[in-house]
Amino acid sequence: MAETTQLTRHIESYVDSSSTPTHQVASLDAIGVLIKTNALTLEALVRELDMYLTSTDAVIRSRGILLLAEVLTRIQSKPLNSETIHSLVGFFKEKMVDWKAVRGAILGCLALIRRKSVVGMVTGSDAKAIARSFLQNLQVQSLGQYDRKICFELLDYLLEHHADTVASLEEDLIFGTCEAIDLEKDPECLMFAFHIVDSLARLYPDPSGPLASFARDLFDILAPYFPIHFTHPTSGDTHVQRDDLSRTLMSAFSSTPLFEPFVIPLLLEKLSSSLQSAKIDSLKYLRVCSSKYGAERIAKYAGDIWSALKDTLYTYLGEPAFSSTLASIDGIDFPKDEIVIEALSLLQQLVVQNSGQLVTLIVDDEDVNFIINTIASYEMYDTISVQEKKKLHAIGRILYITAKTSIPSCNALFQSLFLRMMDNLGFSVSNVDGLQSGGIFDSQRVKFGFLYICIELLAGCRELVILSEEKQGTYCTILHSFSNVLFNAFGSVLAVSADRCPFDPDIYIGVKGLQILAMFHLDVFPIPKSTFENILKKFMSIIIDDFNKTVLWNATLKALFHIGSFVQNISESEKAMSYRSFVVDKTMELLSLHDIALPFSLKVEALSDIGMTGMKNMLTILQGLEGTVFANLSEACRNLTSSEIAVQLLECYSCKLLPWVNENGGAEEFVVQFAVEIWSQAGNSMDSNAPSEEKGLLDAMMKAMKVSVGCCSVESQNVIIQKAYSMLSTHTSFQLNDVERLPLTFGKYDISPRDEGILLLFTSVIIALRPKTHIPNIRGLLHLFILTLLRGVVPVAQALGSMFNKLISKSSVVEKSGELTLEEALDVIFNTKIVFSCNNMLQRCNGSSNGSEMALTDLCLSITNDRSLQTNAICGLSWIGKGLLLRGHEKIKDITMIFIECLISDTKISLPLIEGSHENNEEQKWDPLARKCAAEAFHVLMSDAEVCLNKKFHATIRPLYKQRFFSSMMPIFQQLISRSDSSLSRCLLLRAFAHVMSDTPLIVILNEAKKLIPILLDCLSMLTKDIQDKDILYGLLLVLSGMLTEKNGQEAVIENAHIIINCLIKLVDYPHKTLVRETAIQCLVALSELPHARIYPLRTQVLRALPKCLDDTKRSVRHEAVKCRQAWASIASSRSIRF
Repeated sequence: MAETTQLTRHIESYVDSSSTPTHQVASLDAIGVLIKTNALTLEALVRELDMYLTSTDAVIRSRGILLLAEVLTRIQSKPLNSETIHSLVGFFKEKMVDWKAVRGAILGCLALIRRKSVVGMVTGSDAKAIARSFLQNLQVQSLGQYDRKICFELLDYLLEHHADTVASLEEDLIFGTCEAIDLEKDPECLMFAFHIVDSLARLYPDPSGPLASFARDLFDILAPYFPIHFTHPTSGDTHVQRDDLSRTLMSAFSSTPLFEPFVIPLLLEKLSSSLQSAKIDSLKYLRVCSSKYGAERIAKYAGDIWSALKDTLYTYLGEPAFSSTLASIDGIDFPKDEIVIEALSLLQQLVVQNSGQLVTLIVDDEDVNFIINTIASYEMYDTISVQEKKKLHAIGRILYITAKTSIPSCNALFQSLFLRMMDNLGFSVSNVDGLQSGGIFDSQRVKFGFLYICIELLAGCRELVILSEEKQGTYCTILHSFSNVLFNAFGSVLAVSADRCPFDPDIYIGVKGLQILAMFHLDVFPIPKSTFENILKKFMSIIIDDFNKTVLWNATLKALFHIGSFVQNISESEKAMSYRSFVVDKTMELLSLHDIALPFSLKVEALSDIGMTGMKNMLTILQGLEGTVFANLSEACRNLTSSEIAVQLLECYSCKLLPWVNENGGAEEFVVQFAVEIWSQAGNSMDSNAPSEEKGLLDAMMKAMKVSVGCCSVESQNVIIQKAYSMLSTHTSFQLNDVERLPLTFGKYDISPRDEGILLLFTSVIIALRPKTHIPNIRGLLHLFILTLLRGVVPVAQALGSMFNKLISKSSVVEKSGELTLEEALDVIFNTKIVFSCNNMLQRCNGSSNGSEMALTDLCLSITNDRSLQTNAICGLSWIGKGLLLRGHEKIKDITMIFIECLISDTKISLPLIEGSHENNEEQKWDPLARKCAAEAFHVLMSDAEVCLNKKFHATIRPLYKQRFFSSMMPIFQQLISRSDSSLSRCLLLRAFAHVMSDTPLIVILNEAKKLIPILLDCLSMLTKDIQDKDILYGLLLVLSGMLTEKNGQEAVIENAHIIINCLIKLVDYPHKTLVRETAIQCLVALSELPHARIYPLRTQVLRALPKCLDDTKRSVRHEAVKCRQAWASIASSRSIRF
């Protein structure tokens, strides 16, 4: 047992009002642990508390009772016997009379009532006793917020978990509840109060039961809270949101039909409120209450609700989006509006609940009949008045919702309104047979309004079919009878609209109507096969002949896409076969038809959209595209048109078709076949006598090859790389076996355009390989790549970077027999000697190398007669370094030190990290171009590459590699920049570090903001001089902008505010890039928020710089300048100087 002195100390610590809340909670926790671990019994605690529980001092007594209650809360999982629980219930319910100890009494009852049966719970009689004491002794609204909250929690728990025992309290329980919740204002308390009303309604569901006589009183208590106007501060302790309160109040309103005489009139009244939230809540509550109250009770309000709904839609339904993209498959596409959404949801609920009554109201409505009877007068959308447009849109939406809700309501609309529309236009049931059989169709009788309403009805029917288990109805028979009439109507108005102007809503209506007709299930709306095929023919004729009508053409192509996707998904063989015959096959034929005016770019666009309707169609498209691509590739070297066609098809394949195939899967076999066939055609399409336009073709082939290889498995990639290596070995002058012999001879191979093309295509394969794919003769390829990258072939350098990124390290896995490891490959790069001829004789070499034989890394630090050798070597090493950096390899340090050595070659600084650095420094004459290339190498290292070394091409990327690189390079650059005694070296160092900073995540920059700001400002000043630096200048401004908006950065900015402002003022009229001017002005706005004493002296200077920005040619710059002027002009009047 616990020692008495320890327990007493805990008790006194809690009871003592001078103890801190932390100490009091710790004491409670300690006592709870003692009881849970059986070091103390509850009975012993009660005995020890006796003097506190019975004290005449109200404060001590209340603290003692509260301590016991809090301990019970902490030991709810501790088993207690029924006698103990009964005794505690008796104690706490009696203490409800003691208003000074009421919190402990309520909390104790709540702790007991929450106990589960497995550990001992309150009996029904005890629960009833607690409830009775609660109702007799507590004046809830006289208590504080927390006490009221736990009162409501207790009452709510009693109603939820002891409903049967407290139900016998009847009128006392209901009256006490009304008294407790009346005039409550706290959000957390109201959540419980509203739920208590809901529970009461479930407890007494009988319409003639005890709740009936209190229904009015309860409603009068609830009514003032509607609509919820939530003013509780969002940053307060409460987690209750307005929507939570509104949802709980809605449950209370809808909890019993007894509220119907009071709730529905209130909601209809609030529907006319000017507050948007009140309208939304009124509609939402009406929907839920209608569902809960039942059809019989709501029937008497149907007319009022219908009228209110109609007015709401007239007011708030926006202009339809007659978009050529046909984004919405079903119905007219309207802007999203919450009031409209709730109004239509209520309408749908009423149609479900009171179908006959609502449909009768709709059919007999004066406005609906006006639209139907005058629909023939709406010839064109633009001729309809604004008010009648609103009515047309609203009635259309109403008919759409009604048609899609139930089969009886849909049948009723078609039997009355649809047939009447047809009859008004002269298409009666008696003469429709003649039109179906091929009679003459008078397009003049078809007007916009008719087609608009037809689309809403058809869309509603189609959605009904999808959602309904019952698939047949009278509407199906009517639609079948008029299917050909509807096809002719939509088709004719489409033709007229297309001829009238480049774009009007009639185009949308015509295309949309035909699309919906084609997308009915055959087993529901069996339109004749000929009608479906006529729709496809109509659309294809537009694709071929009306390409100059851009909006119509785009809308038609999207419609064909939706139809194709639909028939593929529902697996209707008859429709799918027709679609393949009339659309897919016809689209493929377009590629080989040269006697039609349709531009080839549009043929390709149609090809890609139709292919993406389904995998079967895609495979058909791909097979046709393959034939056309290779037929044109074989002619590309002799025919410029064939080359252009091949380029467009390869771009389509790479950018659209292949990504879709990769996402949907199932066509890898074709992708491998396509890649292998490109290699088979490579020799023919890269003839040395090809025109200069072949560069575009080669780029397209490389991209297609890269994307194809990237989406293949390792096994498939092995097939492709073997084919590629075979072509490289047998169809070029490269002797891959000889090239392995050392030392390498730079001048041995003169690369022909044909050889270079095949080599570039090969690098595309290397770049996209997975790490586990086997590369044949990798050592020979490394030697070949080293020689060719020195001739300036950049993709070769990128391929080398990809190889070094993915090669297997000795330490990671057991390598395969004969497989080159990363360490061996690095040895090739750093130590393989290259022999140079006298024309390339080195004027200066580094370290122990002689002037005519040296490694690639040594070449970066040498001076040659051929200035391109050094720049090409640096470029190649930068991509190799990027591959190593991404995988986190330590060799990146040596490579970056080589670049830095180039940057500081004309200074007196030496780097001990590089052996022999700056020997005979006075005699060196380094090429400025090579040194600038070394600075740009840091951009290669840090930027995200699109063409290689990314996730798409399976690069190995170590997390946080940029952060680590920045942390390692920052102190080096800081030291070198501060010690540089050459203006050129300083500029190059700043340029290199600017690349590092602009591509480093901002969070890392902020941690070093104080050290970086001076360097960053130097970079900004230096980069303004050359137009080619505009992009990196913008990148650095974004870094500065981030510093200004983040707290960590602002602290550093304050110390340099005057320098930063002076720098930014020079950039507000930067002529070469609009984004630079915008961002500079935005930074000035952010600086205006700094402490007044820091920025006020610069206020005049900033304001003087802004007038030229206010006259900028770009509106965005002028807009930012106005904001900046307002911010700085208000500084003096809105702030007092603070030191």
